[in-house]
Amino acid sequence: MRPAWIRLSQNTHILYLIFCVCHYTQAITIQVPRSPITAPVEGSALFSVDITSTGTPAIRWMFSSVSKQQSIAAWILGGAANVTKMYEGRVQTHPNGSLTITDLRLRDSGYYTITVTEPSGNSKDVCMVLSVYEVLYEDIQYFIVFIIVLGTLAAFLMLCMWLLNRLHYFIKAWRQQRCLPEHNETELQPL
Repeated sequence: MRPAWIRLSQNTHILYLIFCVCHYTQAITIQVPRSPITAPVEGSALFSVDITSTGTPAIRWMFSSVSKQQSIAAWILGGAANVTKMYEGRVQTHPNGSLTITDLRLRDSGYYTITVTEPSGNSKDVCMVLSVYEVLYEDIQYFIVFIIVLGTLAAFLMLCMWLLNRLHYFIKAWRQQRCLPEHNETELQPL
């Protein structure tokens, strides 16, 4: 009796061969976080990637938005990075192909594409979205004003409570003094 894998039809063998060829020729995998990256102005953003490939791949990061498309950095994994002048001093490359951009600006919002190219010529692209938001200082100012008003109101209420307490003791003492005769009759009688 022949083993089960030998009993497969010729079409199944061809499909299996095609699967193996496709699997080995497309050996690049790039894993990235699913959610978009958000960061404040003047903050930093990490574009984290996990790359699996055969050989030592070349990495290229590109930025694209509605108005422009430009290169950020390119390097061979494990080598020195070639960073464009516009991003010099703001970009840090990592040994695994990840990229960090510091001192973010509003115009940095857009699509960031990493292209991984193997020495054999196979390549794969993955895109990530960065949203840069501005911290609204007006909101902070309104919050500070609200806290100041609330503190002033609390201080005013505490002062009112203290004054009412003093008034209460004053009225209580006045009533006691009014109810007592000015001269006690027992004091006026001679012994």
